[in-house]
Amino acid sequence: MEIFTAYIDEAGDEGFGKLKQPRQIGGQSHWLIMGAMLVRAKNDAKVPTWKRAIREKFPEKRSKDLHWAKLNHDQRVVVSSELSSLPIRAALTLSHKVTIPESKYASTFKTKGVLYNYLVRWLIERLILFCQTRSWPDPAQLRIVFSKRGGTDYESMKDYLRLLRNGQDSIKAPRSTNWDILDIDGIQVEDHSNRAGLQLADCITSAFFTALEPNIYGNFEPSYARRLIHQLMSIGGRTKDCGLTIVPGLHAANCGPEQMDFIRECWCGRTPGP
Repeated sequence: MEIFTAYIDEAGDEGFGKLKQPRQIGGQSHWLIMGAMLVRAKNDAKVPTWKRAIREKFPEKRSKDLHWAKLNHDQRVVVSSELSSLPIRAALTLSHKVTIPESKYASTFKTKGVLYNYLVRWLIERLILFCQTRSWPDPAQLRIVFSKRGGTDYESMKDYLRLLRNGQDSIKAPRSTNWDILDIDGIQVEDHSNRAGLQLADCITSAFFTALEPNIYGNFEPSYARRLIHQLMSIGGRTKDCGLTIVPGLHAANCGPEQMDFIRECWCGRTPGP
């Protein structure tokens, strides 16, 4: 059996009632991104060593942790460059929240945790399919470690995933998913500081968030994520709706031209890997 571990983190928040505006302090993020770093079992034990090697490139930092928000531009360039050379895969599911208020699901997504869990579902479905494809003809198992998020009921999330496994979901997916591949009972929730994999997942997720989320001046910084595009999961060379999935689709998501160009670049820039 081929075993994979996905370390999952998020960037952004769930709220969409008062989105951030340029040159204004406060407000909610325009995007919520769920991101995963996927490693095979044979490499999982190496993850702490990878993190230490990256961290040691910044001897002036006192903390042993890697936290994207605390890195300056030059350090972010180093981290994304180092991650680009590791035997990992990345997967991201993106919600452009400006589309939610006018959607038929607006009242549903106002409930705390619903949008988060919905994006988790989309992400896990793609992780499962990728693992199944990469392990064929051998069976696969996917293990998941979540970065602990305040206010999230992970037991309710597990119950939701069991409903999906049992075919009892109210919103049917357009694709079939072999939920038996996911070890639901074995899902772990850890503090960011306790798992090196979560720290690397934070850096990957945040790099793509920085490429899409406007800063206080309304600008974007895609250079970090561009170093990681080739790490996105793909099936048959296709990254779209595999390594990078946007909800709703690209045109319905009402992105700006810079964001659309970057997403298309992610979908076109992946070369088939192992």
